[in-house]
Amino acid sequence: MAESVYKIIELVGSSPLSWEDAAKNAVNSAGLSLRDLRIAEVVTLDMKMEDNKPAIFRARVKLSFKLVSD
Repeated sequence: MAESVYKIIELVGSSPLSWEDAAKNAVNSAGLSLRDLRIAEVVTLDMKMEDNKPAIFRARVKLSFKLVSD
């Protein structure tokens, strides 16, 4: 059985709609340039406030992907 190696990166996604959309935006953006995405773990949720109201939802996501070996 072949052994696998995975790399973990941390991304911050944002959305004016929700934390869920913010996390999806981070993962979807990573998927544009990375292959074999495996696990996304939401680490932190926060929001930017404007005029005492939530303006931007942010999700910090740890994302793992499989490293390709020759």
